[in-house]
Amino acid sequence: MKSNNLFAHLKSDVASGLVVFLVALPLCLGIALASGAPLFSGIIAGIIGGIVVGFLSQSHISVSGPAAGLTAIVFVAIADLGYEAFLVAVILSGAMQLLLGFLKAGTISNYFPSTVIEGMLAGIGVIILIQQVPLALGSDVEVSTGFGVFSDLFAAFQDIQPGILIITVASLAVLIIWDKVPALKKLKLIPGALVAVATGILINGIFIMTDSPLVVTSEYLVSLPVPTSFEEFKGIFASPSYNSILNPGVWLVAVTITIVASIETLLCIEATERLDTLKRFVNTNMELKAQGIGNMISGVLGGLPMTSVVVRSSANANAGAKTKMSAIIHGLLLLISVVSIPTILNMIPMATLAAILLIIGYKLANPATVKHFWLRGKYQFIPFIMTLLAVVFLGLLNGVALGMIVSIFFILKGNIKRAYFFRKEEYKSGDVIHVDLAQEVSFLNKAAIKLTLNKLPNHSKVIIDASDTVYIAQDVLDLIMEFKMVNAEEKDINVVLVGFKEAYQLENDIVTSNKVYMEKSVLSEEKFSELLNH
Repeated sequence: MKSNNLFAHLKSDVASGLVVFLVALPLCLGIALASGAPLFSGIIAGIIGGIVVGFLSQSHISVSGPAAGLTAIVFVAIADLGYEAFLVAVILSGAMQLLLGFLKAGTISNYFPSTVIEGMLAGIGVIILIQQVPLALGSDVEVSTGFGVFSDLFAAFQDIQPGILIITVASLAVLIIWDKVPALKKLKLIPGALVAVATGILINGIFIMTDSPLVVTSEYLVSLPVPTSFEEFKGIFASPSYNSILNPGVWLVAVTITIVASIETLLCIEATERLDTLKRFVNTNMELKAQGIGNMISGVLGGLPMTSVVVRSSANANAGAKTKMSAIIHGLLLLISVVSIPTILNMIPMATLAAILLIIGYKLANPATVKHFWLRGKYQFIPFIMTLLAVVFLGLLNGVALGMIVSIFFILKGNIKRAYFFRKEEYKSGDVIHVDLAQEVSFLNKAAIKLTLNKLPNHSKVIIDASDTVYIAQDVLDLIMEFKMVNAEEKDINVVLVGFKEAYQLENDIVTSNKVYMEKSVLSEEKFSELLNH
């Protein structure tokens, strides 16, 4: 199939790979910094995630790298174990992920409802927006998690650097114009992100040449190590301390990373499947294997653990990626850049990269998405908005967990209410009450159905229709049979059972006793009259 050929869409994949590279570079550095790890370890994870995992994965859109969701775990682990011992935990977690892939544990992703997935995406979008505000303003305020974000954002707006703000506004203007003007939007090989980066470098260059007080200083620029010799380059890489494999703490960290990284990966794959315009299927078990191999290699080379990352993946999809070649290209660009042009990369203002992320965050947390779920009713909107808010204020995994609980509650509540449809129709022979059962009738529906049957008036004519029903719990079947044998007789109720299948272990022939009749097909008015007046 053409869409699965790595070179079938090379033009668009090169452009999207470049965009993802520009997005991934600051993320790799930022996550490494937040994790208390060497900055280059984030780059290593990004390179492996792009080239190795990108090649092995069956996902055409997702991009792997160091993930923000692992930051807290990694920070504590490095503090407790030391970095070299921590790398052993990364290797072990990769081996565990590989095993999970062979055990076909990837199917767990099929049990996450769309409301939770979309809520997670929107929540991550809000987090991205919040976290980039200080960088976009030139503030030194670090945005905390939870409800403390409000005071942190307020403080950030009190600490604005005019030069950085100018670069942010200019970069945002370039990105918006590039996305809105059709002629510019078609220039895939010149993505808006690249133009924004060039604009940021140019503006700061003008500040420097004019000796302006608006100059962006080095601490607000990208900062990569610049080795001057091969020995210095080798010194960038850390080596695992393999003798720590007997440390129980290492194994505990490995298990924790495995669980969190696997869940994040599966959630991301589920989300990116929705972003794929070609709607291709992703083998999640193969994805776990790919992630496992990637984490093992990353740990050996001194890199951070990785997952499939929504930020990179969404940037990849929005940039027009068609195959996984874009992920591979982004990894190659990371490798080439840190080896050949670290000095040039260190000229990029972080404000420009923040602007790129602000646009990505907005696209993920688009108000149109919120409106969409609002219009779909409370059973869709409440789980969606609860997941969104919980992801923002409680963290990714806690947010998804709460979203799942809320979704299950509303699914159960909705199923109880939608166990049947009650209606009354007029016939020549008299009014007929219809009780049309839903597609699935579980034991949770028993109380509602029992209440309805008990309220049926004496001497009435009732049709219980299961023509569209594919599953009925045995408890409900027993209830219907009890109603047939006892209540219908006592209350002189004529009952017709329609569409009950053989799998329900009910007779398919017309039963004349107890005024109960069973038919598999839809009945005409004449047939109703014939049976009800039998």
